[in-house]
This record gives sequence, structure tokens and C-alpha cells, in this order.
Amino acid sequence: MKSLKSAKQMERHIKGVANHHRISILFAVARREGMTLEDIVEELDVNEKTVGEHTRRLHTAGLLDKRYRGRFVEHMLSPYGKMFIRFLQSFRRS
Repeated sequence: MKSLKSAKQMERHIKGVANHHRISILFAVARREGMTLEDIVEELDVNEKTVGEHTRRLHTAGLLDKRYRGRFVEHMLSPYGKMFIRFLQSFRRS
């Protein structure tokens, strides 16, 4: 049986997604797993430093996973990131 998350653990995930840039990044990565920082910058038309900081925060919050491929870093949704995407998609439609 899985143990319940503490309020502090839930706060970490919720704060991780509490920004419009981070929400946009999650949707972009959900559409195309394995996006590099440059791919995200191009798709969202946002400054590279901004995207870098927000992907770092999403990773710290446990919502994005990173895979290192040479000099590139590919981003994909973590299992919690996938849960948040399902929630955000349903919330967007309500």
C-alpha cells in the first residue's frame, strides 16, 4: 500500500507548477517528450535563461526528468508530471 504524501511534499509539487511559464513547458514536453532546452525556447518563444530556470524548478519539484545526451539535455515528464498534466488538461476543459 502506498503511503500518503505529507502536506509539505504536496506543496513542493504544487509550487513547482505555480507559474504560467512552467505550465506552458509541461504542456510542450507532454506533446513531445525528449525536448531540449533549445526546442522549448523555440516552441514557446521565451528567453533561454527563463526557460532554463523554469525547467530547473520543474525538475527540482519532481515534475520533469532529464536525460543527458552528449551536450544536450532532453526533458520528459516524470510520473508526477504526467499526473499534473492530466489534472491541468481536465482543469483547462472545466
